[in-house]
Amino acid sequence: MTVAIKKVGVIGSGQMGNGIAHVAALAGFDVVLNDVSADRLKSALATINGNLTRQVAKKTISEDERKKALDRIASAEALDALADCDLVIETAIEKEETKRKIFHEVCAVLKPEAIVATNSSSISITRLAASTDRPEKFIGIHFMNPVPAMELVELIRGIATDDMTFDTAKAFVARLGKQVAVSEDFPAFIVNRILLPMINEAIYTLYEGVGNVEAIDAAMKLGAHHPMGPLELADFIGLDTCLSIMQVLHEGLADSKYRPCPLLVKYVEAGWLGRKTQRGFYDYRGDRPIPTR
Repeated sequence: MTVAIKKVGVIGSGQMGNGIAHVAALAGFDVVLNDVSADRLKSALATINGNLTRQVAKKTISEDERKKALDRIASAEALDALADCDLVIETAIEKEETKRKIFHEVCAVLKPEAIVATNSSSISITRLAASTDRPEKFIGIHFMNPVPAMELVELIRGIATDDMTFDTAKAFVARLGKQVAVSEDFPAFIVNRILLPMINEAIYTLYEGVGNVEAIDAAMKLGAHHPMGPLELADFIGLDTCLSIMQVLHEGLADSKYRPCPLLVKYVEAGWLGRKTQRGFYDYRGDRPIPTR
């Protein structure tokens, strides 16, 4: 059995949030995109329009589909606007205390039957569910970045997640045209359990002087046919997010092999977080990216 999902709320209008709003609206859902800043919401809607326009140019969607998708997205600075949503997906920063605060506040305004989901890429779904008034209606729906282009979505049940919530989430993902991978509720789930330690090891390889930024990225692109080098990918993900996930793995699994590289910590402390701050393992402030080491 599944619950009918007609209206979807998305909390957070950043890269993941606006991507989820984009694909949900394109699939025919009414969407409420929430953020604390009007400027962020304006920027998110512009990004969505730009991405939809590129899809029109590539002839993957029509101009009419672009317009209808945009018309389905409403923006809101207050959580009250999510009150009549059937499904709400949180996409905030990968910090447990931040997410728990959001769930406490949003559950107070949601209708009792609404399903609550997190896009968390690493944090325990069971723990997050316990901060809500509806752990049986809570689930992890982890989209990959960039959302419009990536085919996979991880579904993660908490210990209390009921079958109806899981089946509804699975049907929702299918309607978006995505493929489901079901993960158990272990730190970082499947994709990031494998991907982030690889990125962390690449940073150790740089830290220990085995190779420079260009050599490491070229080695993995040309030697392993990766579409992006691991350091380029880390900049794309955000070095603060990479560090948060490695910390979750290190603390959750208590294994030294997941210890975040000190160089990753140093870059985050410097505020060099990758593309979003224009500096990370590459400097993006010029005409082309330049390695910083």
